[in-house]
Amino acid sequence: MGEIRIALAGIGNCASALIQGLNYYSEKKDKVIGLMHYSICGYEPGDIKVVAAFDIDKRKVGKPLKEAIFSPPNCTKIFYDNIKNTDVMVSMGNVLDGVSPHMKDYPEERTFVVSDQRPVDVEKVLMESGAEIFLNYLPVGSENAARFYAQCCLNTGVSFINCIPVFIASDKEWALRFMEKNIPIIGDDVKSQIGATIIHRMLTKLFSDRGVRIDRTYQLNTGGNTDFLNMLNRDRLVSKKISKTEAVQSILNDPLPPDCIHVGPSDYVPWQNDNKVCFMRIEGRIFGDVPMNMELRLSVEDSPNSAGCIIDAIRCCKVARDRKIGGVLESISAYTMKHPIKQIPDDIARDMVEEFIQGKRER
Repeated sequence: MGEIRIALAGIGNCASALIQGLNYYSEKKDKVIGLMHYSICGYEPGDIKVVAAFDIDKRKVGKPLKEAIFSPPNCTKIFYDNIKNTDVMVSMGNVLDGVSPHMKDYPEERTFVVSDQRPVDVEKVLMESGAEIFLNYLPVGSENAARFYAQCCLNTGVSFINCIPVFIASDKEWALRFMEKNIPIIGDDVKSQIGATIIHRMLTKLFSDRGVRIDRTYQLNTGGNTDFLNMLNRDRLVSKKISKTEAVQSILNDPLPPDCIHVGPSDYVPWQNDNKVCFMRIEGRIFGDVPMNMELRLSVEDSPNSAGCIIDAIRCCKVARDRKIGGVLESISAYTMKHPIKQIPDDIARDMVEEFIQGKRER
């Protein structure tokens, strides 16, 4: 098969983990850990090529991409540093609302340092690079910036995979615009391979399937990367809270009252770096209204945890382009995203993706 040419906005920890993974799996072809399949319709991880990259940090802008993914404030685990030579340089993106004002109050090695370079013409870069698929890895709360890049994709015919909790693929108006131009789109807000949201969903479903009445639940998360630092500004968390909460509530036959469910980020602990720690509690009643509760602690490297889902999403998006299918790809969105346009139980969503890959389902 041919190449899958992608562009990235936000060369942070998630982009670093993704690019490390693309190189890792292109060398270790016997490894399929974290992927649905090594090959999807003939496309392997090594077929994915980054052809354009955008960021706003002066330590990344103007640098080769293979260096920028290891530049501060990135702090994710380096599990593969043999990155193939590439002539891709990181271009200056549009800041807009991508940087929260409170970030300037923290040490440079922990936060963003905005470059003084002028933003490039994003649409021109996309056209000249031959990008087919655009990944949005901007910080949580970048509402205007996310929509700016989505519009650039509409104007250039590039597919959009929205990895953050800004509602684009799950917004009916945006979904219609991509459908009308026959451009595939996937989103919103990427799930992890084994992360807090997927575990919370599965346990909620288990409780419900076993007849347990859930009364209250919370999910508290801490981490030390720029994502958690950025989210100290609670004004940027409106969409994030909705995305994570709906992902859990959608599993319940009777959604919990707002004051009985709390799902979302909690605090920034610098020394954790890219390690995310989740504390989860579910309280309920079993037979005879007898109370019970469950508590769980999850510790996982945050950014590599979602990279496999994105590699699968990229390849499904390319398959849709090959088949001339536009609009929201409902199956892969439901399987890999927290806030898809249609919430579907994860086991059913996976079956739907398999049917899509086999050509038995359009989207």
